[in-house]
Amino acid sequence: MIDLIERDYMGQVLGIFVSNGGVPKLSIDSANIEYEGLVGDYQNDKKYHGGLQRAVCVLENELLLKLQSEGHPIKAGTTGENLLVEGFNLQIGTKFQVGDVELEVMSAAKPCYKISDSFTNGKFDRISNKKYPGETRWYCRVLSTGSVNISA
Repeated sequence: MIDLIERDYMGQVLGIFVSNGGVPKLSIDSANIEYEGLVGDYQNDKKYHGGLQRAVCVLENELLLKLQSEGHPIKAGTTGENLLVEGFNLQIGTKFQVGDVELEVMSAAKPCYKISDSFTNGKFDRISNKKYPGETRWYCRVLSTGSVNISA
């Protein structure tokens, strides 16, 4: 397993998103993050979302911009991510800091038909790690709790 630690001066948080379950998640300016995820964020299907190994869903802005340049109508928060980040170069095993919180990437987040509105012709598998390695959302576990704010 890779034991990389990216410090917050190398990357930044561009968006924080929560919902009462489902998508899109709505933007907030700051959040407290506990071991089970962002306070105030809920998932409808605990079989596939949430829990200690999938506490925080992260999307990299670099991928968001690439998808938009391909013509997809994706916007921040529409694929169920909790954090939109930039400058971390995430992969399974990466440990990184956002605000007071340390996260570790545990797995790729398998895409679901419920995010199809974010993709041209509903092709939600465009962010399938199996089809497009590294071009996905990431599920992270929380190594240390705290607060996170959108980077200035």
